[in-house]
Amino acid sequence: MGIAKKTVLLVEDNEDNRIIYATALRYAGYDVLEAVTGTEGVYEARTHLPDLVLMDISVPELDGWEATAILKADPTTKHIPIVAVTAHALPGDRERSMQAGCDGYLAKPIPPATLLAEVDRRFGRPTPSYTPVHPVDDGSSN
Repeated sequence: MGIAKKTVLLVEDNEDNRIIYATALRYAGYDVLEAVTGTEGVYEARTHLPDLVLMDISVPELDGWEATAILKADPTTKHIPIVAVTAHALPGDRERSMQAGCDGYLAKPIPPATLLAEVDRRFGRPTPSYTPVHPVDDGSSN
């Protein structure tokens, strides 16, 4: 019997980032829910109870910090780990994310392999779901 498939809610308003991250997560075998605004993210989390939320901080309507605080105050969603996925990389932004209730923090730009490694780690996956291919140096370029 296989391990139950994990569901990740990706809250990201940048379409390019959303496509890249969602595609990588699906390739790695995760079910992915998507939301474009903080309000949609709160709704999706309450409706579907994902196993993990990847929360962009700069999303419309409710920002990611507000959406995280709402989810962490709700008894039905407070147990869901939330990882801030953000371009907010100034001193203090990590701390602000943690104060809002985020359980982790990744600063953009985030290569898909790095995002997957964090998701795999959160789920206790023993082997990485994706390992980048590195070109082999056969010495012929000398």
